[in-house]
Amino acid sequence: MSDLFLTRQAEFDELCDEIQQAGVVAFDTEFISENSYRPKLCLVQLATPQRCVAVDPFVVDLSRWWDIMVDDKTTIIVHSAKEEVRFCLTNCGQRPRKLIDVQIAEGLRSNSYPLSYERLISRVLGHSVISTETRTDWQRRPLTQRQIDYALDDVRHLIECWNVQSRWLDDHGRLHWALEEFEQVINDMEAERSEDSWMRLSGIRRLNARQLGVARELYRWRDNDAATRNQPIRRVLKDDVLIDLARRQPQSEEELMNSRDMNRAGLRRYATEIVNCIRQAVAMPKSQLPKPFEQQDTSHEEPVVSKVLALALANRCVELDISPSLVGSSNDVRNLVRWYWSDCPEDQRPKLMRSWRAEVCGDLLKDVMDGKVTLRVVDPHSEHPLAFDRISSSEAD
Repeated sequence: MSDLFLTRQAEFDELCDEIQQAGVVAFDTEFISENSYRPKLCLVQLATPQRCVAVDPFVVDLSRWWDIMVDDKTTIIVHSAKEEVRFCLTNCGQRPRKLIDVQIAEGLRSNSYPLSYERLISRVLGHSVISTETRTDWQRRPLTQRQIDYALDDVRHLIECWNVQSRWLDDHGRLHWALEEFEQVINDMEAERSEDSWMRLSGIRRLNARQLGVARELYRWRDNDAATRNQPIRRVLKDDVLIDLARRQPQSEEELMNSRDMNRAGLRRYATEIVNCIRQAVAMPKSQLPKPFEQQDTSHEEPVVSKVLALALANRCVELDISPSLVGSSNDVRNLVRWYWSDCPEDQRPKLMRSWRAEVCGDLLKDVMDGKVTLRVVDPHSEHPLAFDRISSSEAD
């Protein structure tokens, strides 16, 4: 087991040398997130073309690994990269340079996203991976051989999997799509830690300037309190309660406690701090308040047009065998419609009109709205029953 579970620094340093020489490594983590501000890293799994090993982060200094993860020479292959990116940002403050996410890659060569690791490996390689330790408490020691074997299965096939996927993506002209999406995952994780991360709260866009000021102050207080106490943010104040408080702006503890949301376990002890936060935001000069989000005017025609375009998008994704959920959501379609009706400002291109998505569907959807393309049903029993017919210039006239 010692060959598979590294607990000595010298062994780990030797592994890092091997990784740097190979230039490619599969990476996964096991962690506990229920009781701390940030997830607690409990196990690191790494696989080179030669071997798979687990590393105990409780006794091994992982500094060399984080350096490898942010260099520009080593390809890091993961499945569902978000948590691994977060660990990298937390531990070295830099973004990974050559990150590969096989879950995203599969969504760009099939219509399934997101696929679990087990289903993905079965689909790509035909290997069976069995999950039997999903309820393991990874911070307990000692770990059993069975737990180690389970953890290593999460990296054992990743290099081979990416080799198959990358060849296919390259052959079909989609490799650059995947590389762009990998970068976007990292961008999204960095945005979580930015000064403006509060603007990503669900429901925030419907608040006015004063309400936004309250939401911002509550968000910053919540984050600081959770970090100080090393508690999960959701235990301090849930997002839905925060947004409700921003709307109502109770300025006394009595008024605050009138809400049934404040009956949630643990919230009462924060009453004084919450009220002080709200008061500060309410007293803030208008010049210091956030700028309200631009409210989009919706017309009666927008839902109809959006539904037509959503059908066209779904049909297009089936034709290309690509996951529609990875390409864009219904909200992305609505943003495209609103952008089009705003005379298509070049500096405000929506998601579906940028980069590879424009290539896949954006240009097509815009042409539909321009009246350059008509949709018709060619085979209602087909997987893609619609056909897009371009109108000739004479027909358009």
